[in-house]
Amino acid sequence: MANFPLPDAPKPIGSYEPYIIRNGIGAISGQFPIRDNKLIYTGKVGAELSLTDAKIAIEIATLNVLSQLKNATDDFATLDGILRMDAYIASVDGFYQQAEIINTASNLLIHVLGEKGKHARSAIAVSQLPLNSSVELVVTFAAGSK
Repeated sequence: MANFPLPDAPKPIGSYEPYIIRNGIGAISGQFPIRDNKLIYTGKVGAELSLTDAKIAIEIATLNVLSQLKNATDDFATLDGILRMDAYIASVDGFYQQAEIINTASNLLIHVLGEKGKHARSAIAVSQLPLNSSVELVVTFAAGSK
């Protein structure tokens, strides 16, 4: 795993846990592009946001995923690997580059976690997301013991 500086994990903004692990399977709640407790990069890709903006937004959301994952797995000590990433991209009709945006997240997970960062994924275009976020990442992972 790469030695990579991570931000503090965002606190939940509702009645849910940031992550749960049961029977060796973990789930990280949806992560937004939140930096310093502020949602940034709001709106739809193809309208308020460019492709470049969306790639930055998903990178920030991925860093938040990694921060939650670090907390959930004792500094990655019990992480067996990422299983699946579902990426939701708020985008206008006629925008079809969601996979290109999500490649940014996939590549960052693999860069930081190596083989443990490889995963299955879904790219889902939506008309809007909570809080007007541009992206949301949901990750499932496998966890073992030290």
